[in-house]
Amino acid sequence: MPRGSLSGRATLVDLVRYRAKIQPEDPAFVFLVNGEDEQVSLTYRQLDTQARAIAAWLESHGLAGQRALLLYPAGLEFISAFFGCLYAGVVAVPVYPPRRNRSMNRIQAVADDCDVKVALSTDLVLQRIEPLVDETPHLKQLTWLPTCQVLEQMADQWRPPDINAETVAFLQYTSGSTGTPKGVMLSHGNLMHNSALITHAFEHTRSGSGVYW
Repeated sequence: MPRGSLSGRATLVDLVRYRAKIQPEDPAFVFLVNGEDEQVSLTYRQLDTQARAIAAWLESHGLAGQRALLLYPAGLEFISAFFGCLYAGVVAVPVYPPRRNRSMNRIQAVADDCDVKVALSTDLVLQRIEPLVDETPHLKQLTWLPTCQVLEQMADQWRPPDINAETVAFLQYTSGSTGTPKGVMLSHGNLMHNSALITHAFEHTRSGSGVYW
């Protein structure tokens, strides 16, 4: 992430909007299957468009300032949904979908702790966990959205959220393996500061790439 990209920008929304404007066709994220084979990539223009479309849907349901569960397998759909939440001023709460033959207890505990109002996921995940959701009172009451069904045309209906560096971007929960999952609040300012430190330490430039897993 070039140093100039971070200067004067308070939130991740500001940053992605800036990158989508000056380098729209550059890849923002690339997903590697099994860590090796390139499957799909997402340009800054595509990320911005998809995020605005998802955000417009969230805004249309009056969810600004609320919390949203994100249940996604590894892949770019999670990225679009995560930024869609940020673009709507919705606090993202990522939780990994339960493995087969596992319960929704951890997800239920997280949902109860932070009082989520909506859950975003994929068609395939929703089909797999639907029987489990039906057995879980709080989760059953949520609005569930497979984000792949959000039309990109909705991006034009997006309205910039009222957020700043102090706004909470997402909640990061512990695994809950030794007790009830505990959440940590991370603001846009936290994330931008961390990005700036990484950029400085590794001397990132526009041509650089990072690898995450």
